[in-house]
Amino acid sequence: MINGAAPSPGRPSKCAAKPNAVRRSIVDLRAGFTFVELLVVIAIVGMLVAILLPAVQSARESARRLQCASNMKNVALAVLQYESSRRELPAAGLVQKKADHQYEVDIFNPFAGPQLSWLVLILPQLEQPALFDQFDLSRPVYSQADDPQATHLDVLLCPSDEARDRWHQMLKPGMGVHYASLAKSNFAAYVSPFHVDLQYLYPGALVGDPQPLRSIPDLSATLAVSEVRTLDHLSDERGAWALAWNGASLLAFDMHPANWGAELDGSGAGDQYTTQNRAPYVPSPDSRGEAQPPNNQGPNFDTLKYCTAAATSPRQQSFEAAMPCSLHSSQTGVGVQGHMSAAPRSLHPGGVNGAFLDGHVVFLRDDIDEFVMAGMVSVTD
Repeated sequence: MINGAAPSPGRPSKCAAKPNAVRRSIVDLRAGFTFVELLVVIAIVGMLVAILLPAVQSARESARRLQCASNMKNVALAVLQYESSRRELPAAGLVQKKADHQYEVDIFNPFAGPQLSWLVLILPQLEQPALFDQFDLSRPVYSQADDPQATHLDVLLCPSDEARDRWHQMLKPGMGVHYASLAKSNFAAYVSPFHVDLQYLYPGALVGDPQPLRSIPDLSATLAVSEVRTLDHLSDERGAWALAWNGASLLAFDMHPANWGAELDGSGAGDQYTTQNRAPYVPSPDSRGEAQPPNNQGPNFDTLKYCTAAATSPRQQSFEAAMPCSLHSSQTGVGVQGHMSAAPRSLHPGGVNGAFLDGHVVFLRDDIDEFVMAGMVSVTD
């Protein structure tokens, strides 16, 4: 009403319209989701999550694999930079060579001498000169003054593994029970298509006696570095980057050469190989199925020093983690009759990353042909 005038009969009052609007809102609220409809929505959301989660996990793993490959490429390039400055590739390890007079052959003995790995030697090329300076290359790895071997380095890690917080405890020789902690990583070098201790006979890219690049015919076809998995067990040495042991920083493929004598007792067919240096490597057909391809599950396992039947051994845990191990050949002697070898391993589905001597990185599938891979590892085939 304006100035006492009555409202127009054909036009409803604004005040009269408000209760109707309120009533409609109440009705709308009462007509919301039913319990069944809510369950349907939850089920649809659950199905979408179930569909998308594997894709998200796959994308994350793909990113982790790429980061691992990038770190491996940096390691391979550091090896080449080392060779460029020294005119020779880094030694597989600083160890004391063992002379086998029975077979007139030199043996790579990882348990004698400083036992420092090739990764220690290329620390300056990995932009770690300060860490390198902490190492005394004349002292054993277990008696370094400032424990530089206990340092974890990002460039040596693969995100798919959990090596950052894992160590290997190495027993120090002498009176009492004392250990040195060695940090674990995820990269190791190929030293032989056969055995680690026989790398002087059948060499890979890196061996105990450093070799120049010019002595290797095809850099792009020579596998130098691959991945290793780590086990959360202090007695398992796999991945201990500063240690020049089989499975720690060194790999061998365990594909026997043709006509290799089973016993090698001085009168067998293998004599022709044990009396020649850098003999041409020809893989044996009899060894097919018994080598160490990526993520190998047997019949031959990673030979480790402490993989025994003892309760403190990593053996049972290693089988449960699908990275089986067996007793190291040190128990039967390091030499011609030894059997040091270990497989490259990763948590990437279907294979491992591998870096070649020209620096390029490829994905090596678990089902790779064993003869092809043996040829990749060997430099004398």
